[in-house]
Amino acid sequence: MSFENIKAGIALILDEIAKRPQDRHILQEQLREKIAELEAMGHEAPEDYKRLMEELSSSDADELFDNMPL
Repeated sequence: MSFENIKAGIALILDEIAKRPQDRHILQEQLREKIAELEAMGHEAPEDYKRLMEELSSSDADELFDNMPL
């Protein structure tokens, strides 16, 4: 797959995350796969993608602890 096709795929996934935040766990995995493809081609993932992945991961951790009894 070409670099431009992967970037387009990433953009589509980001749009879907914005439209369907309830499905972000599934879409986040697809985003990870696309970024891995990009990196396998020798390209570094853009910083904004990396930052988004960190935010999604940290929000997942926050949700995990939101429902824990004290």
